[in-house]
Amino acid sequence: MRKAYQYQLLPTTEQKTTMERWLDMLRLQYNWLLAERFRWWEENRCDINACPLICHLPELRDNPDYYSQKRSVVPLKSNRPWYKEIYSQVLQDCVTRVKLAFDRFVKGDSKGNRSGRPRFKGKNRYRSLTYPQIDISDIKNNRIHLSKIGWIKLVLHRPIPDGFKAKTAIVTKKSDGWYVTITLVAESVPTSSVEIIPTDDNSIALDLGLEKFAALDTGEFVDIPQHFRHSEEKLAKLQRKVTARKKGSRARKLLNRRVGRLHQRIARARKQFHFETAKQILQKAPVVFVEDLAVKNMSKRCKPKQDEQSNYVANGQSRKSGLNKSIADAGWAQFIEILSFKAESAGGKVVKVNPKNTSQVCSNCLNIVPKTLKERWHDCNRCNLSIDRDTNSAILIKKVGLGVSLTIKRSRVKPREAHAVA
Repeated sequence: MRKAYQYQLLPTTEQKTTMERWLDMLRLQYNWLLAERFRWWEENRCDINACPLICHLPELRDNPDYYSQKRSVVPLKSNRPWYKEIYSQVLQDCVTRVKLAFDRFVKGDSKGNRSGRPRFKGKNRYRSLTYPQIDISDIKNNRIHLSKIGWIKLVLHRPIPDGFKAKTAIVTKKSDGWYVTITLVAESVPTSSVEIIPTDDNSIALDLGLEKFAALDTGEFVDIPQHFRHSEEKLAKLQRKVTARKKGSRARKLLNRRVGRLHQRIARARKQFHFETAKQILQKAPVVFVEDLAVKNMSKRCKPKQDEQSNYVANGQSRKSGLNKSIADAGWAQFIEILSFKAESAGGKVVKVNPKNTSQVCSNCLNIVPKTLKERWHDCNRCNLSIDRDTNSAILIKKVGLGVSLTIKRSRVKPREAHAVA
């Protein structure tokens, strides 16, 4: 089992200065390594038929791959002795970050999805440093030992569980201070209990939405808190003040810090709500059925539209931007991730089902009942079922999770037997 615990650090002024200096040096090294990869990629990549058969080819440079850039750390410390101050494994982790960022851009992940072009880190944009190897003995009496920094106080608000070993430590600078994230691993602790077979009695389904955060198949609802919406006016006021201050001034920096703290408070409140909601749902049943939502696609911008004269016309993005903001404020993806983690820790599981037709089919007779997005009530003319639209969807999600297929197109016309009797 693998866990990650985050604790707040209470470093001294000298330790803060050291870590901030490390971050700035690591940022410069990150940018230099990334620029070296971009330079090779731009100068040496070429289509197979881009050159004539007879031409002069200059000698190609060696590819600055992961291992060659790791070997460059040794001459770096000779040419720039101040880099000797940084712990060697922390400096080598900078090479790993460059490799991951560049590989996602060139090759993509295991599913073939590629990320955008990696950006160079500006000042105060490199906010974390990683210790790839630490031991549980480095944490004693509300203190943690970090090589070449020393013992740092931390708020040990929850003890490290027995049987776990500390693997890595990530020190992060946030708007309200310094934090350390410790990765814990225990091979003897099972990740889950015996495989649970979903049944109608031991399972529950929920439908995520924006009018209500979640609707359960039992008819219960979870209200949506809208953390960002409630702080939007205060945030806009602070950002207007930031714009009015001179760039680079101390007043602008202080206001930016207040903006960052407000964003952090919103994110923490949303995360706390997700944890509490996940706990309440798992107390009802160990198996939870949810829709397999593509949240990233749902919050994309609208494609531009053009008329016959190739002039751009309205594409509905002004309305869609408000919907995108509400989807981001709800945090569906984060909630499903937290729900899955807590279910696995408790011996349950979360099952994702295909969301196709779960909002257009009657949960009682499985008849197709077309509805627009504005219609929030489900009325079936065939079986006279009249319930909330989201509750109907939650019941359908549970049926799909238990093996009921919704792919058959059913007509709303009465069957032949009914006409014959009539």
